[in-house]
Amino acid sequence: MPRNLKLTVQYDGTGYVGWQRQAAGVSIQGLLEEALEPIDGGPVTVHGAGRTDAGVHAMAQVASVVLNAGLSESTLTRALNAVLPADVRVLAVEEADAEFHARFSALTKTYEYRIVNAPIVSAFLHRYVWHVAQPLDIEAMRTAAGPLVGRHDFAGFQGAGSEVATTERTVLELDVEDGAGFDLPLVLRITGDGFLRHMVRNIVGTLVEVGIGRWDPWRMLTILDSRDRRQAGPTAPAQGLFLTHVAY
Repeated sequence: MPRNLKLTVQYDGTGYVGWQRQAAGVSIQGLLEEALEPIDGGPVTVHGAGRTDAGVHAMAQVASVVLNAGLSESTLTRALNAVLPADVRVLAVEEADAEFHARFSALTKTYEYRIVNAPIVSAFLHRYVWHVAQPLDIEAMRTAAGPLVGRHDFAGFQGAGSEVATTERTVLELDVEDGAGFDLPLVLRITGDGFLRHMVRNIVGTLVEVGIGRWDPWRMLTILDSRDRRQAGPTAPAQGLFLTHVAY
């Protein structure tokens, strides 16, 4: 009898084209589907809560899949981890309601972006942070983050190549946590009901422009009102971004 399963997946996105299967390159979705196919005896489709981009990591991505295989959840977890690359781990497999869908059932998602604000970045961290050597004004960044909380039209922070019905999203929380030194990253944590393409990275890039003193904190209001991506800052590098939690 088919079962709807919820998978919690962790991965280092450095060497992958992102979550979603692409025409070229290795994706996390593709790896999971290929690992599950021989277990289930045929092709399967795995749905992810968030379509993380190339180079973006996940501490707790959530996926859903319908399987006919009768393996227990713990056995399936072990079987998947036995064939997946070491930088992709299935942390848990749980049976879910028939209506559960990793993407459409999600209420909120939380991302963290990590920055090392120091002259030198640790050799053990450089794959997972954005190294910004110029001193950052953390209080100015916090002031700039304030106007983004709430329901807004985030078209000014949307990356190119996206087709969505609406660019309005609700940001429930946006915190800037200080981290001094080469091994204590500055963490920007954002929780929302959904995010546009590159929205988090574009917000981070803009906050860094404020932090280095290039822009006034209240420029965020201008960007929101303009709905013009050209008014915002650069897109922060992918390697500093982590999907950390999905709430249902």
